[in-house]
Amino acid sequence: MTYSELVDSIPEYAKDLKLNLSNVMEQSELTAQQAWGTAVACSLAARNRELYGAVLSEASGKLTPQALFGARAAAAVMGMNNIFYRFRHFASNEKYGALPARLRMQSIRNHGADPADFELWCLAVSAVNGCQVCVDSHEHAVREKGLNEETVLAAIRIAATMHALAAVVGADEAA
Repeated sequence: MTYSELVDSIPEYAKDLKLNLSNVMEQSELTAQQAWGTAVACSLAARNRELYGAVLSEASGKLTPQALFGARAAAAVMGMNNIFYRFRHFASNEKYGALPARLRMQSIRNHGADPADFELWCLAVSAVNGCQVCVDSHEHAVREKGLNEETVLAAIRIAATMHALAAVVGADEAA
C-alpha cells in the first residue's frame, strides 16, 4: 500500500485522523527528517504492517539512509527498553531498580542519525509504548540537545496519530 492509498483507505469514522495526518506531517516545528523519522519509528512501534509499509514507502524518499536506519533502530531498542523500564517502574520491589539491565542497547550510541533526532524518535516511541520512565528520560535528553517543548509536542502529535491509525487501518477488512 502506498502512502496515498493509506490516506484514501482511512474510514469515514476516522476522518479526524485523516485530517490530522496531513497536518502533523507538515508541522513547522519539525524538520522533514524529524517528522518522517518520527512517523517511521512510531508506525513501526504501533505494529500495523499496512501503516508501517505505507509510511516507510513515503519516508524512504525523504530521509537519508542514516536517518531511516536511526528511526528503525529507535523503534527496535525502545520496544525492548520500554517494557524493561516500565516493569521496573510498576514493580514495588525496589531491588529491581538496583539490578543491571543486562540488555544490549548499542544502537542508542551507534545509530548514525542526528543525536537530537534519534532522542526525539525514542521519546515518541516511548509515548506510544506508554513508558513514563523512558518518556521522562528522553524528554530531558532532547531538551539538553536544544529542542524545545513545541518540537517535542509536534513529534508527540505524530506519535498519537500513528498510534490511532494503527487501530483503524485495515481493521474493517479484518472484522
